[in-house]
Amino acid sequence: MDTQQMNLALVAVLQEWDPFQIGGELYEPEIADTVVAIRDIDSPQELAKKIKSIYEFAFDAPVMMEKCLDVAKKLLIIKNDASCSI
Repeated sequence: MDTQQMNLALVAVLQEWDPFQIGGELYEPEIADTVVAIRDIDSPQELAKKIKSIYEFAFDAPVMMEKCLDVAKKLLIIKNDASCSI
């Protein structure tokens, strides 16, 4: 999996997640920020904290940490699969 394929897979997971039930296509800036954060974070807990802060800042509404951790784990699986195949 190359970087472009990995990014598309990450975006697909984040669009499907839709934490505020407003439609996955309405999170473009938050998805972009999350994809950038994934490059530097390998810990599910750290990534979950970052995702939580990105989405809560943008929407001024709470997101459950447990849901952030679930999506962080999915994203890191994609990242790790991509790095193993390079």
